[in-house]
Amino acid sequence: MNLITLDFETYYDKQYSLKKLTTEEYVRSPHFEVIGLGIKLNNQETQWASGTHEQVKEYLLTFPWPSSVLNAHNTMFDGAILNWVFGIKPKLFADTLCMARGLHGVDRSASLDALSKKYGIGVKGKEVLNTIGKHREDFTPEELSKFGDYCINDVDLTFELFKQMGKNFPKKELKLIDTTLRMFIDPVLDLDLDLLEQHLIETRQRKEALLEGPQVSRDDLLSNLKFAELLRKIGVEPPTKISPTTGKETLALAKADEEFKKLCQHPDEKVRALVNARLGVKSTLEETRTQRFIDISKRGLLPVPIRYYSAHTGRWGGDDKINLQNLPSRGADGKKLKRSIVAPKGHMLIDADSAQIEARVLAWLAQQDDLTEAFRNGDDVYKKMASAIYGVEEDEVTKDQRFVGKTTILGAGYGMGAVKFQNQLKTFGFDMDIDEARRVIQIYRSTNWKINKLWRSAQHYLQSAVNKEDESFGLHGVLQVRGGRIKLPSGLYIAYDGLKATKTDIGFDYTYRTRNGETRIYGGKIIENVCQAIARCIIGEQMLRIAERYRVVLTVHDSILCCVKEEETEEAQQFIEECMRWTPIWAGGLPVNCESGTGKSYGDCE
Repeated sequence: MNLITLDFETYYDKQYSLKKLTTEEYVRSPHFEVIGLGIKLNNQETQWASGTHEQVKEYLLTFPWPSSVLNAHNTMFDGAILNWVFGIKPKLFADTLCMARGLHGVDRSASLDALSKKYGIGVKGKEVLNTIGKHREDFTPEELSKFGDYCINDVDLTFELFKQMGKNFPKKELKLIDTTLRMFIDPVLDLDLDLLEQHLIETRQRKEALLEGPQVSRDDLLSNLKFAELLRKIGVEPPTKISPTTGKETLALAKADEEFKKLCQHPDEKVRALVNARLGVKSTLEETRTQRFIDISKRGLLPVPIRYYSAHTGRWGGDDKINLQNLPSRGADGKKLKRSIVAPKGHMLIDADSAQIEARVLAWLAQQDDLTEAFRNGDDVYKKMASAIYGVEEDEVTKDQRFVGKTTILGAGYGMGAVKFQNQLKTFGFDMDIDEARRVIQIYRSTNWKINKLWRSAQHYLQSAVNKEDESFGLHGVLQVRGGRIKLPSGLYIAYDGLKATKTDIGFDYTYRTRNGETRIYGGKIIENVCQAIARCIIGEQMLRIAERYRVVLTVHDSILCCVKEEETEEAQQFIEECMRWTPIWAGGLPVNCESGTGKSYGDCE
């Protein structure tokens, strides 16, 4: 297999640039122009090429793409140009930007400049800053030559980074990078333009009607306390956080607060309208995303932008301003965006979701054998929890009681306290007084005492990590602690950079450094992190097994969406479900399960 390292240099100006546009908009724009490219075959000398579109394509076709891995720094961009503009598809895709996120975490800069300094391999130039607003024909021969030297340097740095990072990068993760990038670079999904245009009209009409209803003043929207009261009046408990300044609980109503941002996706339209009014947004998220889908549909197929290793836990995330990780799925109107995503002619979509995988991983990792066995036997674990909470037989558990049992299983597993549990129930419109919430949490902890023990073990890990000592926790052999970092089954790590302990009246508080500043960490949160990370490792390996036979076109949290030939739907669904029920050797004894659906559109798969 050959390695081709590539870097395109393209026209940009103050308005037409990747800072203003998405990658999809930029590359598919009529203003798009390749000024030149740097390219390196294996370890041969890097070449610079510049010319007309036809000349550049002719030159590119001299390389052995069918037997080559394309390597770039941000391959989503360079790979899209290679395929969409020149119609060239390499065998595999690699990306030093993705590799850096996996190796060094998401809280450190993964720019070519920062990585080159980190690895001591050279210095990225700044010649590109002098090319703004210049088409190829505007360059003098001397300027074009200097630009070529700049581009060659970038290619050489990227090639060296691939060599350096590749020494410690797991091969399976390289395959996942390829699978992830292919979703965007080689799109297969289409969009239903008529449905999208009708949905945009209805969404705007609905928003206007909602905002005309309740009389809300500017003061109500700007005041934290008044806005919190508005939320309570429509049945939503305002989100809270611990203030980094005072260390006390405070309202989390800033636009950067994650829990507040989640309200933009609330199933109640009144809540969404109110939140968007506070944010000063003239159009709702659903409006802007629908319009973006419409624009994409007019330019071509839907490239699926999924960011590899987007989260601290290794999970994928949304990208390119159309976050497909959080498309609304409730209500007929909410599903229209998902229904607008359709399979190509003669194909079907299969959406397979790993059932309760985090809760299963938690029980297995903590060796809470009774809960693990209940999952294995296909028992209704939510009813079991409700039975313990309310002291009734499982067949007598009501719908509301089961809901409390479900919320307890899915929420209390990471050390959630009574107040937060009470607030979580309120978010779903279920009122419970604080004494009852304390009782429920206590029952969960006594019933699942090994999970409780696992939190304490993770808390001891924090103490050891601060002291530069290694202390493992959880099921033997699954997690390994090295130099304070937690090695995952994937071969990559979770690290808490800048971890420090602050003595308090009741013990120690622990914080670590993130791109958003100092963040509090504790045993229960670590268990949440590692359970999400382990679930991601499993889903990643399942995805690779599926990808050997069928095209994976999207992953959302714990689900995998595939595109298959219509006549193979039944066989493919059976195979995909088998893959989603398979566990790697290192996860022996972990009972996983899945649910799947099929349809011509993504929304019809549910």
